[in-house]
Amino acid sequence: MPRRTATMLASTLMLIALLCAGVFIPVPYAEMSPGPTVNTLGDHDGEPVLQIAGKKTYATSGHLNMTTVRVTSADYRMNLVEAVYGWLAHDNKVVPHETLYPDGKTEEQSTQENAEEFSQSQESAKVAALKQLDVPVKSWVIVSTVVKGSPAQGKLHAGDVIKAVDGTAVKEPNDVAKLVTKHKPGQDVRFTIVPAKEQAAAEKEKRTPTKTQDISMTTTTSDDAGEKRAIVGISAGTDHTFPFTIDIKLADVGGPSAGLMFALGIYDKLTPGSLTGGTFVAGTGTIDDAGKVGPIGGIEMKTVGARAKGAQYFLTPADNCAAAAKDTPDGLTLIKVGTIQDALGALKDIRSGDTADLPKCGK
Repeated sequence: MPRRTATMLASTLMLIALLCAGVFIPVPYAEMSPGPTVNTLGDHDGEPVLQIAGKKTYATSGHLNMTTVRVTSADYRMNLVEAVYGWLAHDNKVVPHETLYPDGKTEEQSTQENAEEFSQSQESAKVAALKQLDVPVKSWVIVSTVVKGSPAQGKLHAGDVIKAVDGTAVKEPNDVAKLVTKHKPGQDVRFTIVPAKEQAAAEKEKRTPTKTQDISMTTTTSDDAGEKRAIVGISAGTDHTFPFTIDIKLADVGGPSAGLMFALGIYDKLTPGSLTGGTFVAGTGTIDDAGKVGPIGGIEMKTVGARAKGAQYFLTPADNCAAAAKDTPDGLTLIKVGTIQDALGALKDIRSGDTADLPKCGK
């Protein structure tokens, strides 16, 4: 066989071998890409995203779109060819698998966590919007989750209202950890609670809960690295009673990043006129009960997805501005927001056409 032919054959076989390796050898990466974007003022799957009953609502116009990121599943293993394609693709982002699924988290665990965060973001969005409207909302601290095998298992339950710890009244979720960690691991701590069933019955009957319980348990040591501290194995959260019904109907979405856009949509429906003035505004950001906007992941994917749907402005958490401004889609203006008040102020400028002084990312 001529040397040239042999060399070409060997090169071809080597190329085939490399391609096969690239296709069949998995790599420890996952991919993020732009996901669906939904108008919180509109319908999704045939029904309104925001449904309000028991309170007068007003017609809206334009868009206040929440945005999402599509990610590969926890069980999916990319091959080298897919990873390289993702690195080269402008609208996709390839990241280490552990970035999306830390500590070997399964698909089921990730889905459950995202669902819980999504539910909490909806509650905070309602509270933040109603506070802007000076509508009173009753709030209390509850047991959000109980860790399996912890001292609290079987003694405290999700939904129990935490009134006090060691006789000291609890007003915020952070109070619970502060009071428990005053103990050394192995010491007893006493919770005063309203059982979840009693709280639910009181809400249904529109009365003040009357049954409380004192429950003691022995603290254990945290598994966190660094300084050891006393824990009982719960996370505390906040629950609310609203003066009228606000339902958010949006399936197959998880995580807390739609909080800001839900809050703005609720505010828009409860106030005369249009917040956007008919403009297409999209955005993202977590929100807490006080209306503070927090950062999210995948900002680059969200701006791309929003612009592809026609968004002209994008409400961007202040802490995400630097990353978003590095590669802003043409025709999209990024607006920096740190609170719901910032967002409302920006929307006022947009609908009035006075956009020269908008707090833009990258300024």
